[in-house]
Amino acid sequence: MHLYKFNTLLLAGVSLFLVCCDPSKKAILNPKPEPITSLHFLGEQDIPYNFLYNNTTVGGLSGIDYDAVHGTYYFISDDRSAVNPARFYTANISFTQKGIDSFYFTGVQNMLQPNGLVYPDSKQDPYHTPDPEAMRYNPVSNQLVWSSEGERIVKDKDTVLENASIIRIATDGKYIDSFTLPSNLIMRSTENGPRQNGVLEGLTFADNFNTLFVNVEEPLYEDGPRADITDNSAYIRIFKFNVATKTNTAQYAYKLEPIAYPADPASGFKINGVPDILSIGNNKLLVIERSFSTGRLPCTIKVFIADVNNATDVTSMPLLNTVSQFAPAVKKLLLNMDNLGIYIDNIEGVTFGPTLPNGHKTLLFISDNNFTQIEKTQLLLFEVIE
Repeated sequence: MHLYKFNTLLLAGVSLFLVCCDPSKKAILNPKPEPITSLHFLGEQDIPYNFLYNNTTVGGLSGIDYDAVHGTYYFISDDRSAVNPARFYTANISFTQKGIDSFYFTGVQNMLQPNGLVYPDSKQDPYHTPDPEAMRYNPVSNQLVWSSEGERIVKDKDTVLENASIIRIATDGKYIDSFTLPSNLIMRSTENGPRQNGVLEGLTFADNFNTLFVNVEEPLYEDGPRADITDNSAYIRIFKFNVATKTNTAQYAYKLEPIAYPADPASGFKINGVPDILSIGNNKLLVIERSFSTGRLPCTIKVFIADVNNATDVTSMPLLNTVSQFAPAVKKLLLNMDNLGIYIDNIEGVTFGPTLPNGHKTLLFISDNNFTQIEKTQLLLFEVIE
């Protein structure tokens, strides 16, 4: 999801220290789920605007994941091959209970098409231009899965309909295959299916990497209106996929919060949606809701725990706004980042990191600066309190 802000912000230069990290090497495929009661903020590291790495511009970081076996972090850029060809980065990060000590990139790889070529930009081929949003590493297969939102531009003489996609690749970026999407994720020129720029945003593995949960950022047209500043029962869908068959096996409704603040002017752009999700076990997910309104530079980021154990499978319900007999995911607020007392930008990704010396888990969030100087690329570190 690309947010376009028209306020001004001065960015301070930040150094990226070349210090080795000491991550946990233990791969836990089926960790015992523990209740998360709160998140304790430990620190922030900002990546400078237009930071260059291996002849690429680092920006648009919309997804983050952690490979505990090799101590490697993955960051996917949502560059639509406009600045550089579509790509992802690897990095090392070290931190303590006092905060982030160092952050440095270790590699960059292009995501490749089935023909082995890099993805084109919208001027070269608008029908095959990706819109990368999320990426997860699978230690069982040593492969990556990433999502693209596709495109929906409906004009009399210039209509572009490109379906969203969930793609498996090798760690060197080479294409392997893709998941089969259900029919309600197919782009259409009518107001049916996904909205432009509100499609596949977050994804997360679950059940020993046998399950993949994927969410749309905003409601499908048939499911009702987009979120507004008052509660209007805006529902998105969380899709459950079988990793082995790459097919959709269930769909769950998740109710969005109202937009946090009115836009200024009132007609200005405003949104609340879900940019990422993260499995915490037992069919429970951490869900990020991101609210932005024109006239207010920070984003309001809320983190919820969503439980789909007793949620209705709404696969057979094409119109959620006309159906009352379904149970959505049960959600509970875990954190409102407005309460941290710091500037929070366009948070788009979240992952678990290494365990702290005190035995507590960590969470890391990444923000997408949309390649603009008025936004920040923030890495936020939290301690998980159980």
